[in-house]
Amino acid sequence: MSLKTKFSDLLTSMPPLPEYPRPLLKRNSYYNLNGYWDYAITKNNKMPSTYDGKILVPFSPESSLSSVNKQLKPTEFLWYHRVLHDPRVNKNDRVLLQFGAVDQTADIYVNDCHLLSHQGGYLPFSIDITDQLITGENSLVVMVTDVSDTSYHARGKQKLECSGMFYTAQSGIWQTVFMECVPSTYIKNLKITPDIDTNSVSFELTIVGSDDFSNMKDKNTIAISKGSANPNKGNLIKKEIQIEEDFLTKEDFFHTSFTITLPEVHYWSPENPYLYDISITYGNDVVESYFAMRKISIGMDQNNILRLFLNNKPYFHNGLLDQGYWPESLYTPPSDEAMIYDITMIKDLGFNMLRKHAKLEPSRWYYHCDRLGVLVWQDFVNGGSSYRSWFVTIFPTIFPRFATLIKDNSYRLFSRTDEPGKEDYLSDMKCTVEYLYNHPSIVLWVPFNEGWGQFDSIKITEYLKTLDNTRLIDSASGWFDQGCGDVRSLHIYFTPMRFRPRNRALVLSEFGGYTLRIKSHTYSETTYGYRHYKTKQALTDAIVSVYEKKIFPGIEKGLCATVYTQLSDIEEEINGLITYDRKVLKIEKKRIQEMNHLCMREASKMRKLQK
Repeated sequence: MSLKTKFSDLLTSMPPLPEYPRPLLKRNSYYNLNGYWDYAITKNNKMPSTYDGKILVPFSPESSLSSVNKQLKPTEFLWYHRVLHDPRVNKNDRVLLQFGAVDQTADIYVNDCHLLSHQGGYLPFSIDITDQLITGENSLVVMVTDVSDTSYHARGKQKLECSGMFYTAQSGIWQTVFMECVPSTYIKNLKITPDIDTNSVSFELTIVGSDDFSNMKDKNTIAISKGSANPNKGNLIKKEIQIEEDFLTKEDFFHTSFTITLPEVHYWSPENPYLYDISITYGNDVVESYFAMRKISIGMDQNNILRLFLNNKPYFHNGLLDQGYWPESLYTPPSDEAMIYDITMIKDLGFNMLRKHAKLEPSRWYYHCDRLGVLVWQDFVNGGSSYRSWFVTIFPTIFPRFATLIKDNSYRLFSRTDEPGKEDYLSDMKCTVEYLYNHPSIVLWVPFNEGWGQFDSIKITEYLKTLDNTRLIDSASGWFDQGCGDVRSLHIYFTPMRFRPRNRALVLSEFGGYTLRIKSHTYSETTYGYRHYKTKQALTDAIVSVYEKKIFPGIEKGLCATVYTQLSDIEEEINGLITYDRKVLKIEKKRIQEMNHLCMREASKMRKLQK
């Protein structure tokens, strides 16, 4: 059945998704390139002389919202074309072409000059196109290939032959494309690390260019303001940026870092998502950003039970699994309002966390979690060759204790014999941390899920800690625990729930999966899920029962977090709290709100147990 959300009905003007796509590094210079482009699908990599029609960027060709509705095959080539004009007013500026994400391999041409080949379907990339621009019309061509699940590349839940818990494979441009003008020396990256124990925040700037502004105090400043929601908003601090004498130099890149102590501190939490605004001037470049003062850690209560801590106090994470799929646009949220809807809905129901499953989102999704106050557990995107369902699903579901005895250096069992794939995974891990590091909502990383391309978890966890030691790690979510990471992570769908204190914080990182089919709001006649119910009341009864009988008592025994499967239906998988088209809430709202209120009240007792 063809489904769509109400949000795509609002796309009456161009371009779609017009909002600034990168709130953590925002400039006044912004030229959105979303909209209708020429497209063609060919059997070879020869640039086409004519095109098949129009595609609505940034929606993938497999989606109905793209106006194409065709599956790109692993042996085919997808071409995009549009005309650009030089956006510069100051001819000394540089022009950067920015892609939010292109799945899977993208080759970029400007005026028939090949500028970049980028591999990886989930991460942003940038190209300086200044030297290729001419007066008048310029030709931009993007060539895309996507082998999807036929190889070892990161792919998440995408599958060419989709069914059950694996969904329609998508390809091509699926996040916003834009241009911006920057001065010859500009801020390429900003890394922000808060420290609530010292009431300070550290900044690291990556600068591109050769101009020397080190002695120009009025040209290098940072201003930190009170949160944008504060009625008394104003500057807390404005100071010059001191350039370190021993800054690192590499070609045209250099780094400078500094730490600022705040005169007053407001902690960030789901109940009070307080954000500080920043304006940074470096030379002729001005960027805006924000940060939050929050700390995530592990601590012991007076009964010697490990707990998850937020801002040095025990805090229970009560969340939902969120896969980030949309019926008319697949990976791409149809609008900014669509992202906000999902986040505010789960907050209104009383949940405080989302586990973003096997996918990265556009930066604006995390921005909305930052400002609205939702904790995020972020999966790294899984890869590896074809998975053995008997090994990664059936065996550990029935015999979970035996699954913990299997070491993940058994590469063949885990579909990880591919050395290039392992290297790609490590490279993507580093880039993912860099991409998402500044978002305060992200509190926990999930390297592996249920053995999907899992390998060398102990080494991976150690490496991840070197990239980011400010967040927690769920090293192997689900079955094949290797005894590392900050949490002991359980997936329980069929076996009895038993919670005992461990030498790591205990989390129930997946459970539930209960289904309810809503007529005229389902994708197909096939049903995938666990424990089927026929009414809203019956489904609500089941969810409330498991909380009252298992989750509430489990908190006292050491349970620190829960992740119910899941936020929305997706294609054949109809175990969401809301339908795939986001039009029907499948549970009784007031009862779920009361359940979550009681859950957090039960969890609040942990604060009284803190040393």
